Amino acid sequence: MSETTTHETPDALRASAPDGSEARYAALAARFRSVFDRIAAGTVAREQDHILPFEQIGWLKDAGFTTLRVPAEYGGEPVSHEHLFRLLIELAEADSNVSHLLRSHFAFVETIALQPRPFRDTWFPRVLAGEIFGNAATERGGNALGATATRLSKHDGGWRLNGAKYYTTGSIFADWIVVMASTDGVEGRQYAVVPRDGEGVVIHDDWDGFGQPLTGTGTALFENVAVEEANIIHRKVSSTLEPAFFQLVLLAVLAGIGRAALRDASALVAARTRTFNTGSGGLFRDDAQIQEHVGSLAARVYAAEAIVAAAARDLDAAVDPALGLDTEAAFLRAELGVEKAHVAIPPLVLEATTALFDVTGASATSRGKSLDRHWRNARTVATHNPAVFKARAVGDFHINGTIPTGLNSIGEATTTTPKGDAPA
Repeated sequence: MSETTTHETPDALRASAPDGSEARYAALAARFRSVFDRIAAGTVAREQDHILPFEQIGWLKDAGFTTLRVPAEYGGEPVSHEHLFRLLIELAEADSNVSHLLRSHFAFVETIALQPRPFRDTWFPRVLAGEIFGNAATERGGNALGATATRLSKHDGGWRLNGAKYYTTGSIFADWIVVMASTDGVEGRQYAVVPRDGEGVVIHDDWDGFGQPLTGTGTALFENVAVEEANIIHRKVSSTLEPAFFQLVLLAVLAGIGRAALRDASALVAARTRTFNTGSGGLFRDDAQIQEHVGSLAARVYAAEAIVAAAARDLDAAVDPALGLDTEAAFLRAELGVEKAHVAIPPLVLEATTALFDVTGASATSRGKSLDRHWRNARTVATHNPAVFKARAVGDFHINGTIPTGLNSIGEATTTTPKGDAPA
């Protein structure tokens, strides 16, 4: 199996530091905003009719959006973390489903940079060619905490993958799926990279959550799927930036949902001519109380977006060769920043998506407007990795200097923590 060095930041992550200037971002965003506008135009219809955004992902691929973190040595034009996450916010404003489903793709691009050169030489060109990557990590139940029931096993001199996954966000749109698995006698977890259309791979669009319905989050089945030795990543628990990156994508999606709520609230107020007999009698757009309400909503959204950008800058700092942080310092810089953001952002966006309904009254609840999608989508994204555990980890670090850690995978608890005691 391919080994990765777990306590080193590879040159591929540090390679040509991207221009992080505001002028660079303005040019970058201008390149993609017409695509974002096309995506936004059909968002409500897609969600109402449950049309998966295959076509929209194709537009992004054609525009080069999915290649944004490929290092220059492989022909890419890499952007900073801050700029990538700001773009994901803008994309999430257009359609939060589309931004969310690319989470696994961009995370795998980061993972490629952590691997030995032969792996990078194989996979970065595929990303540059427009290939998309999904994930299959979490199992619905039955596996022990820190382990996985999905197995990699030797068969006739090769490797076979067997198991079932849920929450496989983005995989239905992907060319490749990165599957978390366990192998008898091997410590830690492995990731098998298998073709989406490979024999024995079945993806179901059966996600039944009330939010983010078009992310392809559902069941993935793997039955005797052949896996090439070179396509297996062995990973022990280590201090890498990957968990922080994964979580920050979700926070960028939340910030984008907030922007969409502000956009729709502003448009509703600006266009409204009806008013209440208990109000000022004037147009809503001229009413000081309504203006204040929209202003407060805007402030929450601004705060959420600013926090995402600040956490993304922590990711950039972690791999900045000029700072020269060692592995632990880089991990802490990224992980703690994102964990604090994780605690702060969801309440801001959930408040904003609720406040949206107070700017016009009952007409805002019309199914035709689909304004409820903002709250439903935000509430769904905010349930990922409960913030209460992040707040505890941050507090433990600041009080006791405890470095945040995690297990290999979600699973069934095997012990009961005494009341009042923190988990080990």
